[in-house]
Amino acid sequence: MSRKSCSNDRAGFTLIEALVALAIIATVLSSIGALIATTVKGTRSIDQRLALTGTAETLLAALPARNLLMPGRQSGELAGYRWRFDVSPISTATGGVAQTGRWTPLAVAIRLQAPGGPTMQLDTVRLVPTATQ
Repeated sequence: MSRKSCSNDRAGFTLIEALVALAIIATVLSSIGALIATTVKGTRSIDQRLALTGTAETLLAALPARNLLMPGRQSGELAGYRWRFDVSPISTATGGVAQTGRWTPLAVAIRLQAPGGPTMQLDTVRLVPTATQ
């Protein structure tokens, strides 16, 4: 009688083949997890940026009227966002204040900080009526 080996009677995976398959599955799952984490981080960043932009638009709309806008600094808080306006006259190359006929340009810098820390700075120019002498 001939002897049959044990491996010929049973078909299946060896331990090494199963471990290799598990390693491949773990690598694929970790790659998918990293991709999801990156997507979540990007989405959170976009949400913060949109919230900052919306608050900045609200602040720009709340700027004083042209005839009431004065050089100086104002600060405050709106919906948990800290803000600061810096208004200053625009200087000419000779150091004087720029004036164009009836109007004087003022530089307005708006700095906005979210509760989580991200900040945004907007710079704009507003024309205010020149004071008559």
